[in-house]
Amino acid sequence: MQSNINYPDAIDPSKVGTYSAVACVGGGYVWDAVLEYRVWSHPELGAPDEFDGSDYYCAFGTYREALAFSEECEGAEKPMALILQEEFIDEAAEGQYSHVKAQRITEWAVIFLRRPKRTQETIPAFLSPSAPANRLDIIRGLATAPNKY
Repeated sequence: MQSNINYPDAIDPSKVGTYSAVACVGGGYVWDAVLEYRVWSHPELGAPDEFDGSDYYCAFGTYREALAFSEECEGAEKPMALILQEEFIDEAAEGQYSHVKAQRITEWAVIFLRRPKRTQETIPAFLSPSAPANRLDIIRGLATAPNKY
């Protein structure tokens, strides 16, 4: 259980539950804002059958609410975070990264929110020739590129 972790609340509580169910899954390495937390429920695993056997989710503005719901409801998964990425890192092939300056919405494992939010320096430092051997340390907030990018 991750209830002792203080994950950020949704950036606009009035929009929670209004986002499309269709979203990118994972990727991009960085995040800008949490839009909502989702708990997916599966009737075949014991969740109430509200959509003729189809999986569905409930949306929450806080991680704590989502976690409490997921722990109380049979057939529910652990919470996921729907995040906004204003810019992100694309990895077209293993080790081949590019900086994408486009907005997208993606669903992430909540644990990835332990990474610091993206700053103006995060992606350039990650792509810098002087980045540490483990570039992910920049994303994790454990390192910076030693020279200006």
